[in-house]
Amino acid sequence: MIAVADVRTLALGLERSHEAFVHGRVKFRVGQIVYVAFSRDESVMCFAFPREERDALIDTEPEKFLYPRQSDMRFNWVCARCDLLDVPEMQERVVDAWRMVVPKKLALAYDGPGA
Repeated sequence: MIAVADVRTLALGLERSHEAFVHGRVKFRVGQIVYVAFSRDESVMCFAFPREERDALIDTEPEKFLYPRQSDMRFNWVCARCDLLDVPEMQERVVDAWRMVVPKKLALAYDGPGA
């Protein structure tokens, strides 16, 4: 099981990343682009993910991965239950989400946890 503190430790170490608290929700951004967001009760983590691969991910582990709310379906976004994610998988999902929103040169240069 992962917690916001686990994600915070990783995300704040990623270049150009910062934390925001919006309408009672913890979000991690690069500039104004959100790449990870938690539900208000911090039981669900949503993250940037290629829209064309979303169905396949959710179909492989429907108990772990969820569709985002209807208004977010147009975005590259998917959600996961925090109690079913382990730290290595969280690191991979957060780093991949961050890579989607930073310049390619920066994304390719990263070689830390989750790389």
